[in-house]
This record gives sequence, C-alpha cells and structure tokens, in this order.
Amino acid sequence: MSDRKYRQRGYQDRSDESTRQKPAEKPARKDDTFGPRPLQMPGTRTVSRCSQCGTLLQALADPAGKCPKCGFELHSCKQCTYFDPSSRFECSQPISERIPRKDARNDCTFYAMRVMVEKETSTPGAKVQDARQAFDNLFKK
Repeated sequence: MSDRKYRQRGYQDRSDESTRQKPAEKPARKDDTFGPRPLQMPGTRTVSRCSQCGTLLQALADPAGKCPKCGFELHSCKQCTYFDPSSRFECSQPISERIPRKDARNDCTFYAMRVMVEKETSTPGAKVQDARQAFDNLFKK
C-alpha cells in the first residue's frame, strides 16, 4: 500500500483481481424462457370494423352489403385496405381515374376489405352488466 500514489480503490489493484471471486451466474429469468405466453399479456385478434360507426363486422362479411348498424356501404373506398388520402387519387393501387365519392359503393377491382389487428383487452366473461355493481366493485377491499 505504501507504493501507491493514490488511495482510491481500483488504482494499481492488479494483485487483488486474482484473489477476487467472480460473481456466480444468476439463473435465467422467467420472462426470458420460451413457451406459452403468460396470462398477463394481452392476445391479439383480427377484426374488420365499419369505417363510419366502428361497429365490429363479421369476419367474412359480404363486401357487397351494408353495415348492420348504420347502413354504410362496405364496398367503398373508405372501407378498403388500399385507401390512402395522401396518394394519387387517394388509392395506393394504380387506378386509372379518381373515384369522386369515397363513401359510396363502387366497382373497383382492387378492393379488399380493411382488416385490423387489435389487442384483446378483456375476456368476454369479465364484463359487468350492472353499472351500479361495477361502481361498487371499485371500492371493495
């Protein structure tokens, strides 16, 4: 210790490195393991929604039909996957002419119903029907 110029730890401590033990390796964390997803993580589902009112549409809804809630035409530009207001003619596909009304039914050959991936935030059985009961559940101990 007398041959040291400074008293800080780590300065010329080469002799201590050989005597110091390496820390034992920690076991792998549970979230690093592969396997089934834990229950706390939300799942995802693929859904189609009406672009006018947001109603959940059936998975294989007839694109030539209308929304069951608001009557919006499903075979329209607003309901299409390729609808993009920032592109030419407001469509990401190479169409020959602009379709003037985006909410009206049209016979576009590129039409594909817009499908979104949403998170499942709650289980179907967990919904409370009575508003008063839901309020009381907030203050239970």
